[in-house]
Amino acid sequence: MTSAERTPLRDGGPETHPGRPLPSRAPGPPHPPRTSRRPVPPGALHSVVRSMRGIGAGLPRGDGVAVFNRVYLSVTLEFQQRLESGWFRDRSSAEELGVRFAGRYLAAVGAERAGSEPPACWRPLFQLRAHPYVRPLQFALAGINAHVGHDLPLALLATCRSRRARPEALEGDFERVGDLLTLLEERIREELMPGPDVLDVADPLTHLVGSWSLEMGRASAWMAFRALWGLRELPELAWEFTRRLDTTAGMTGRCLLTPLACRRG
Repeated sequence: MTSAERTPLRDGGPETHPGRPLPSRAPGPPHPPRTSRRPVPPGALHSVVRSMRGIGAGLPRGDGVAVFNRVYLSVTLEFQQRLESGWFRDRSSAEELGVRFAGRYLAAVGAERAGSEPPACWRPLFQLRAHPYVRPLQFALAGINAHVGHDLPLALLATCRSRRARPEALEGDFERVGDLLTLLEERIREELMPGPDVLDVADPLTHLVGSWSLEMGRASAWMAFRALWGLRELPELAWEFTRRLDTTAGMTGRCLLTPLACRRG
């Protein structure tokens, strides 16, 4: 990825976005997520990149969704470059996984913009996106938590179904995607973590970010995917498992977005 393509992640200045609380609505009956079994068309990742750039262009820089979007755009460009270089064993299946994975984030943004309720895992980020005492690093980690903890298992399942493949067929490329996410987390901590003159062991941010692990999130995502695969002939149980996965990721995200005493600015 060239230096021009690598989107800077550091945020400066106070929050300017007024925030949009989600409208309250009576809960309806749960419905299983609908997954298209049609293969993802070649080149669909380019459309994903355009959508992410469009989201970023329409948001103030300090907005919490904008912070995560810059992070995700950065890793998607890296993913795109590695697809083209032959880094993945099966380029077609890796691209499909990447597109289905990103599509869940884009769908959550679209639902929130339309006034609909996004999945529970994404709600804390949308609700606290303008909070003056939530720092950029928290926004980024909360988005990754939602995306890995809930969206990744469902994207893996959808890819297996679309390609009529078994989980073992995706395991190698899943590990490669995981390596990219690990690099992303390192970059986030380097670029969004306050410097040593600001951050020390007494700063609550140190303890907050240390309470969440991407490595554990990746392992949990794979196990959740395997469980969903085993439940594929039991739709009611599969739906209940998915719903619990969603709410658990949402609870973790809310903890990661705990407002801290030091105002960002």
